[in-house]
Amino acid sequence: MRKEKPEGTEPGQHPHAGHRQRLKNRFLREGCSFDHFEPHEVLELLLYFSIPRRDTNPIAHGLMERFHGFAQVCDASFEELCRTEGIGETSALLIKMIPAIGRFYSVDKYSAGYVIDSTQKAGEFIYPKFFGLTEETVYLACLDGANRVICCEKLFSGSVNRVPILVRKIVETALRVGAVSVLLAHNHPGGTAIPSSEDLVTTRKVISALRTVDISLLDHIIVAEDDYVSMAESGMLQ
Repeated sequence: MRKEKPEGTEPGQHPHAGHRQRLKNRFLREGCSFDHFEPHEVLELLLYFSIPRRDTNPIAHGLMERFHGFAQVCDASFEELCRTEGIGETSALLIKMIPAIGRFYSVDKYSAGYVIDSTQKAGEFIYPKFFGLTEETVYLACLDGANRVICCEKLFSGSVNRVPILVRKIVETALRVGAVSVLLAHNHPGGTAIPSSEDLVTTRKVISALRTVDISLLDHIIVAEDDYVSMAESGMLQ
């Protein structure tokens, strides 16, 4: 890891202090929302906290020009960010924390005890867990008799086409926590949320295995980018 150059060490008041305060005040005035901010303005404001004494506007524009979008900036690797003009290790780390914090917040918001009694609530619960993930990942939520979440565990990440292992892991996890029903979900990184033929085959095997231990599959949700499909709502669990 290359040694970071100090980010903003000039003494005294920098000439952009007034602009910084105005941008901060604007964020607060708009209800702590970025709805009316341009992408480079969000980056500019964020970089205030890692670059205290430099104009971050050209740095933010440079990031947008290099990576072609706010999300692409956040998804860039730590090393790529460090190679960008004006970005040191502290700023790169701060940028990489954005999607991680967003996902952590969303997952924590829907924690154990959350009641899943509709497809909408199932989506609200499970969708945030895939925020920012670039590898295929499988999650299993275990529910009690009142449809309250007992636990939600990540079963696999990366290559998940190991159906026998997956089915056994689902059954073992559900039995371990005394689940009455389970919610299964996985993502299609870079693809669509439409269930594949493999997804249908796997789902049928999961239903069959769970039935032998008197546990039901509440739903199997497929997540892709900003969309998800409920196999239960689509009639695919019959």
